[in-house]
Amino acid sequence: MAQAGLKTIIALSFVLAIGFLLVILSSALYQNYLPLLVVATYVIAPLPNWICARCSNPDDFMDSGSSGAVVDFGRFLTGFLVVMGIALPALLAHCDLIRTSAMAMSIVGGLLIYGTIISFTMFFQEEQDF
Repeated sequence: MAQAGLKTIIALSFVLAIGFLLVILSSALYQNYLPLLVVATYVIAPLPNWICARCSNPDDFMDSGSSGAVVDFGRFLTGFLVVMGIALPALLAHCDLIRTSAMAMSIVGGLLIYGTIISFTMFFQEEQDF
């Protein structure tokens, strides 16, 4: 079991490195560093989920169901930032600020990065004892 976990971590880190490489190359190959703005969405995207999950206070058994709106709002903001991370290169290419090949590399790199984050949370999620 420990070896399977190590192989999973190595594979996910390899895919993550390829995703970041594509995003960096989309900027460096065409001497236009606007596609690097997408990296800001990678950093900011998980923050609403984290903040809203902390604010929801799931350990309070007396208050049942009132914190669902806070968690849903965090998921909405995270979804908005993920979509913005995919749509921003398309918008920049539409305005002719970057080339379409840079757009494609940035979008594929972003999808690899988001896929790696989702896969990591699915594989290494702690089970709750309820």
